[in-house]
Amino acid sequence: MIFSSVFFVFGFLPLFLTLYYLAPHRARSLMILLGSYAFYGWWRLDYLAVVFGISMFSFLAAHVAANVQSQTARIWAVRVGVTVDLLVLGFFKYTMFVLGGLSDLSQAFGGASIAVPAIILPIGISFHTFQSISYIIDVARKDAPPARNLIDFLAFGALFPQLIAGPVLRYKDLAEQFSDRSHTAAKFVEGIGRFAQGLAMKVLIADNVAPVVDRVFAMTTPTGGEAWLGALAYTIQLFFDFAGYSAMAIGLGLMIGFRFIENFDAPYTSRSITEFWRRWHISLSLWLRDYLYLPLGGNRRGPLRTYLNLSLTMVLGGLWHGANWTFLLWGAWHGFWLAVERALGSKTKGTVWPHVMAWPFTMALVVVGWVMFRAATVREAFALYSGMIGLNGWVIGEGMAWQFQPTEGVALLIGGVIALGGKPMAVAILRIPRSFRLAGTASLMGLACTALMAQSHSPFLYFQF
Repeated sequence: MIFSSVFFVFGFLPLFLTLYYLAPHRARSLMILLGSYAFYGWWRLDYLAVVFGISMFSFLAAHVAANVQSQTARIWAVRVGVTVDLLVLGFFKYTMFVLGGLSDLSQAFGGASIAVPAIILPIGISFHTFQSISYIIDVARKDAPPARNLIDFLAFGALFPQLIAGPVLRYKDLAEQFSDRSHTAAKFVEGIGRFAQGLAMKVLIADNVAPVVDRVFAMTTPTGGEAWLGALAYTIQLFFDFAGYSAMAIGLGLMIGFRFIENFDAPYTSRSITEFWRRWHISLSLWLRDYLYLPLGGNRRGPLRTYLNLSLTMVLGGLWHGANWTFLLWGAWHGFWLAVERALGSKTKGTVWPHVMAWPFTMALVVVGWVMFRAATVREAFALYSGMIGLNGWVIGEGMAWQFQPTEGVALLIGGVIALGGKPMAVAILRIPRSFRLAGTASLMGLACTALMAQSHSPFLYFQF
């Protein structure tokens, strides 16, 4: 089940909200838990056991860490809890990658191939694992209170608005909301507006741009025009797909009284890679900073160690996205530029690039990185790079031009304007009278639902992570 489906919008969501608001306040965490398990189990009931198992073990590990007197026992509770969570994630996400690499290595040296089992990756397991790890560590550090009860924590771990593709939540940010959160008409209407915004971003922009991306990345020798068209189209598709999901998740949270962290802040207006990572996938950036970069030493052990920590954090962040060399190289690319900018003084100066070139240079780095992120293989990525530097000519071929649809062009244009509009556009919208904004939200929701009913199945890109 996905948010951008007729069944969810017109079936599951209305039913869940009805049951949720009919339930007494003390039973609403249980309703969230049951609704979330129904949502996840709709995909695969057996993998629901994985989500439940990770949550239970993390809850117990944190409970031990919070209640033992011995510092050694507390440390071991954290180590065991985090290790088990990572082992579960590693089994499902990286077993095929590791065994496939070992098989290739064995055959290269004349040995036998190694059987690689087909393992289906549970959707959302990366987000669920990160949230569980942060809970164990925060409780052990006494940065967060232990959950009031098991139901609250299980509901947090399976919270269906954001379980599949984020934002990455931390229990300490929601602990008070689980015990005492407001349910108002204003918050509910705000939630509908955010959900409509996200749905429109997904089905009206991202899904209309997707065919362009698919056609270009399937080409073996794209021209410069084709390669840049595909790279820029993916830049728009990924943002509107992922930011759209985040907006829908935030909207759904508001409908049941929760206020989640914002996950995007006009990232394509950034003037450095450092700024980009303060604006893109904010919840993941903060998680990587607090639970990886800082424990590695952060910037406390000298410049060279700082650059290494930045690079290693981003490489591991790339690996978190998927078991593929493309993600490792994408993470290394961003880690390299973060280290370069830190060496040039980004910590104190902010933007380190000359004023005129700061934004175009940053966007060029981002777009080049997205090519590696999107490509199925490193070879496919370099086929696009060859086109981008003009090795196959620059003119868009007749076949590509003939397939290009007006709706794709309109979606690209509107997506670009919105992505680059940033805060000034948001401020301008807020100045519109509330009645007009509500009418606009209703119209946007109607248009998005009409498009939704007319299209085929289109999952969110971040489901695979």
